[in-house]
This record gives sequence, C-alpha cells and structure tokens, in this order.
Amino acid sequence: MFFWKKKKKSIEVYSPMNGRFVSLEEVPDQVFSQGMMGEGFAVDPAGGEVVSPVDGIVIHLFPTKHAIGLKTADDLEILVHIGIDTVELNGEGFETFVSEGDSVKVGQKLLKVDVDFLKEKGKSPVSPVVFPQSAEWKIEFKEQEDLKAGETHVASVEKK
Repeated sequence: MFFWKKKKKSIEVYSPMNGRFVSLEEVPDQVFSQGMMGEGFAVDPAGGEVVSPVDGIVIHLFPTKHAIGLKTADDLEILVHIGIDTVELNGEGFETFVSEGDSVKVGQKLLKVDVDFLKEKGKSPVSPVVFPQSAEWKIEFKEQEDLKAGETHVASVEKK
C-alpha cells in the first residue's frame, strides 16, 4: 500500500496597487514595521486605484475607507491599509466600490484614493498589506521592484 503526502495548496497573493515594492520593515509606522499586525509587504503607490490581491470576500471595510479586510476560501485573512495615519482623514480622499460581504476577484477595483491629497495632508501614501494571522501560515514573498495592480504575484501563502 502506498501513501502520498497530499500537496498543500498555495494561495497566490497579487499586488493591490501599481507602484514600488516596499519591505514591511521600511514602513514609516512601528505597528507595521515591527510586525505587530502580522507579516506582509507594502506598496509605495503610483496611482490611486486599489484592487483585490486575492479571490475572496470583503470581511471588513473601515468606515473611514482607509483599510479593507479580505478573506479567502482557505480562511487566509489580508488587511490592505492605504497610507499611514490616514484614519485621521475620516474618509476624505477615498472612494469605495465594494461593501462588506461582497465576493471579489483578483484585480477587481475595491477603492480609489487621491494620493496627492494624502501627501497634501502630510500622510505617507505607503500602503501596508498584512496577514494578521501570519503565525498560522507559511508566507513566501517574491520581492520585485515594479508592481502592477492585480497582475504582479507578490506572495505565495499556505497553511502551516
């Protein structure tokens, strides 16, 4: 009798924005740079469109529109946080295209942010993408310079 080890299925995570890859350690906010929110990466955006990095469901859309939580069918949770200290803008400069409970596909537009407005208000546009339950997952990052929203494969994730 033969037993084959079932290969774990990897979840592909794509960039939610066009821009430059930034390691989490470089994010100008200790909550993110020290990994308090989990492992992840960030994007220094070139444009304001934010798309879904995975196929999943919108599990949280902050009233201030500065962050969105997603969950895949495999229970991987992802938080896309647009800019640093942008919660203080109370939704100004942001426009949403989805609601909590919506199913989304990779590349689907989630929200739009006015990057110039963020800068005018003294906010960093660098946008962390974190895995809040990263202790439960093996995450392999594929660092790349230029990221294309919904197209550039940034991480492969599988259950530990």
